[in-house]
Amino acid sequence: MSLFPKSDSIQIREVWAENLEEEFEMMRAIVDDYPYVAMDTEFPGIVLRPIGHFKTNYEYHYQTLKDNVDMLKLIQLGLTFTDEKGNLPTCGTGKFCIWQFNFREFDVNDDVFASDSIELLRRSGIDFEKNIEKGIDARRFAELLMSSGIVLNENVVWVTFHSGYDFGYLLKVLMCKNLPELQADFFELIGLYFPTVYDIKYLMKFCNSLHGGLNKLAELLDVERVGVCHQAGSDSLLTSCAFMKLKENFFSGSLEKYAGVLYGLGVEHQQVAVHELEADRSSSNG
Repeated sequence: MSLFPKSDSIQIREVWAENLEEEFEMMRAIVDDYPYVAMDTEFPGIVLRPIGHFKTNYEYHYQTLKDNVDMLKLIQLGLTFTDEKGNLPTCGTGKFCIWQFNFREFDVNDDVFASDSIELLRRSGIDFEKNIEKGIDARRFAELLMSSGIVLNENVVWVTFHSGYDFGYLLKVLMCKNLPELQADFFELIGLYFPTVYDIKYLMKFCNSLHGGLNKLAELLDVERVGVCHQAGSDSLLTSCAFMKLKENFFSGSLEKYAGVLYGLGVEHQQVAVHELEADRSSSNG
């Protein structure tokens, strides 16, 4: 299919408790042929900022992420599967399929949240009452994901945008416990569950003309959105299309050396220095 799918050719498959098992069957059947998995989450915002002394900004950012993910609950997860050329699966439905998982745990009447984030999600069409009534049990989702071949698979390439929180919530669901105290242990878990990860926000550092958030990037790359902004299925599809266009236009060689870095976290500053040094060497040798 074209890198830029038409709206009427796309089916955002809404996943609830009642159809969770059959949708996982479909994904298990296609992941080997469509191993590029773009992922996005919706969650209740950021409600905590840690206080105290931190040696680096990276430590502060991770502590902020951990404190919020530990306290808050995942609302929605979007997954878009493609092959290396950006083709989407049809799964025998006649339309190109992407998936949007709706979770039941978050309760707007009882749980902590950032008001602006929840209002934005409401305006984007998320029905919190329906999620509680018909949504997925996160523990059952974790069981199915663990045995799906989607995680813990070295052949799967995860594609994301500014995804520290996305992976934080997904790890919390998979492990059924809080995130580790140390950022190094967090990245060790990322490497175990998601062996190959690309964060587009990090890749943009090496593309001089690109800046901004996901919507701005899509505009700059002339990638059209399908579905509703701030819903995880649509955002995961936009992430997937933007990655393929970015790869095609800005990275002629392998992307492998840019893998495993999440924007704003961890060893990013070291990786940037190494990659910029390599770029300088290449230009001076050219």
